[in-house]
Amino acid sequence: MERTLTKEEIYRALAARHGEELQRKIAGSTVAVCGLGGLGSHLALCLARMGIGKLILIDFDRVDLANLHRQQYKASQIGMYKTEALAENLQEIAPFGEVIPSTKRITAENIDTLLEGADVICEAFDRAEEKAALVNGVFERLPGRPVVAASGMAGFGSSNEICTRQITGKLVLCGDETSEVSADSCLFASRVMLCAAHQAHAVLRILAGENAV
Repeated sequence: MERTLTKEEIYRALAARHGEELQRKIAGSTVAVCGLGGLGSHLALCLARMGIGKLILIDFDRVDLANLHRQQYKASQIGMYKTEALAENLQEIAPFGEVIPSTKRITAENIDTLLEGADVICEAFDRAEEKAALVNGVFERLPGRPVVAASGMAGFGSSNEICTRQITGKLVLCGDETSEVSADSCLFASRVMLCAAHQAHAVLRILAGENAV
C-alpha cells in the first residue's frame, strides 16, 4: 500500500541529515534556475532534494527527443514545456517544495519581475551570449544577488577538470572554463551532471553563509 508522507515528516528527515539550523535556511530560501536543459534540470533536481523552499524555473523551450540523453525528462514528456515537465517531476520527488514555472525568455524588460524574489540565481543557458546577458543583467538590475554560473562541460575529459571558482564576491563559476560543444566534443550526461552538482553545492554553501568555493 502506498504511504503518503507529510510535509513535517520530510522536513524532519532532511533536518536529521543536514542539521536543523541549516535545513531551516534551506527551506526558507528561494532559488532561480535560468535554463532547464542538461545543467538546469539536474541542478533543479539537486536543489529540490535538498529541500529548497521555493524554486523558480525559467525556460521557454519544449522537451525534445534529443534532450533525453542528458536531461531530467521522460520520453512521455516529449512535447511538453520544460517548465511544466520539470515541475511535474520535482513534485514527485519533493511534493511540498513550491515550484514557480515561468515559460518565458528572460529579457532586459522582465528580468526584474522574474528574478526579484530569488536569494540565489543560477545561470544554466547553452549559449555564451545568453550567459553573459543574464549575469550582466542581474548585476545591473538586481545588485547584490549571488549568481552561480557555468562554463565548460563538453566532451569526455577528466571529471577532475570540472571545478568551482569564485570570480567576484557575488559571482561563482563552475565547469572546466574551456570546453565547447562541437562536432568532436558533444555533451555527455555524466559530465554535465558533474557541473550541475558543482552549481548545486555552491548554492548550498552560499545559503549556509559560507564562501562558495
